Amino acid sequence: MAVHLAAVLAVATPLAPELASLDAARGLVLAEDIRSATATPPFDNSAMDGYAVRRDDLLDASEDNPVTLQVIADLAAGTSENPALEPGQAARIMTGAPLPDGADAVVPIEDTDRGGLYFATVLRAPEPAAHIRRTGEDAQAGDTVLTAGSVLWPTRIAAAASAGRSSLLAHPAPRVAVISTGSELVTPGDVPRRGQIPDSNSYLLAAAVAEAGAVPIRIGAVPDDENTLRDLLATLADTVDAIVLSGGVSVGAYDVVKAVLAPLPSMTFGPVRMQPGKPQGFGRWPAGDDGAPGPVIFALPGNPVSAYVSFEVFVRPALRRLAGHTELHRPTITASAATGWNSPPGRAQYMPVTVERTGPDSRVRPAAAGGSGSHLVAGLGQATGLALVPEDVTRIDEGDLLTVMLLLCPQLP
Repeated sequence: MAVHLAAVLAVATPLAPELASLDAARGLVLAEDIRSATATPPFDNSAMDGYAVRRDDLLDASEDNPVTLQVIADLAAGTSENPALEPGQAARIMTGAPLPDGADAVVPIEDTDRGGLYFATVLRAPEPAAHIRRTGEDAQAGDTVLTAGSVLWPTRIAAAASAGRSSLLAHPAPRVAVISTGSELVTPGDVPRRGQIPDSNSYLLAAAVAEAGAVPIRIGAVPDDENTLRDLLATLADTVDAIVLSGGVSVGAYDVVKAVLAPLPSMTFGPVRMQPGKPQGFGRWPAGDDGAPGPVIFALPGNPVSAYVSFEVFVRPALRRLAGHTELHRPTITASAATGWNSPPGRAQYMPVTVERTGPDSRVRPAAAGGSGSHLVAGLGQATGLALVPEDVTRIDEGDLLTVMLLLCPQLP
């Protein structure tokens, strides 16, 4: 399993950086250091609504000894005015407005009589440099505010904007086509005839692609026809960075994915010692006429639990690597089993589990009554983690400690 994951990650190299506007950069991985173009803030400004004053005028101000100052200006945020204060003078000032020459403190409006048109009475002496934001106290011109490899969260986009950048060089989010194969599949909501089932995999995997930070292009179900699938893949190859297929990867008579892709020298198929998810395929679509490599291809088993476990173990880390992330894997915890179950010999088991609680006494139990059965998609909906059972362990008993991969689920305790 580790060998297969390493081979997958070796194929999934980060996508070339592109310029992205600040509006489009959320969640992307920065590919350059960002330095501030100017000092931040670029000028001394007020941190409060109040009055810009000369502190020497107010050293003895108090409620018992109020001091009245002449108001000579009204300074709003964004103003370019710069009246010079003389002794005994003040300027009404709003939060963010530039501090006028001669002022060395700001008195909050709450510490005055709230003023009139021409005069304001101060009821409390300000501290030195009170409520002043100094030039460059956040960043000096040329300071590095973000480093390459940073994930562009909202706060980091704000930092880039404050540094004077309108666009950023970042790894793009991978565009991922999601295809289910199988002539038995119908669109959810349609009435299936005997032998047909709803296509849940394309919805499951498209949602998982989006949660991983990539852009899903859900194609849906295609029939077990080699020419149809081959033509579809050829059409998609120039428009996406990765393709995720489910179904048709085993050794059956109608395993169309393997029939189409296995002859390609850039593709690898084979069993992986894991349960569920034993049959796996991965590689790349052949390079185009321009020599550019084709999209990365992941061929996953068709049973829903197998497809999802395979996605979490192999595809999600690869998509994050394509996007430039260095943190590729889900967080894990150690938890005890709330009940026992069996695990197949010689295969690492990924048991979908419900995490009953987290912390020092974390406990988990199988999410479905049928355990890790690869077809139990309804039970999969209750899973908040995947418990890893090593391949040399065949029995989990109540109280045994397990490594559990935490899934992003709102119901997680």
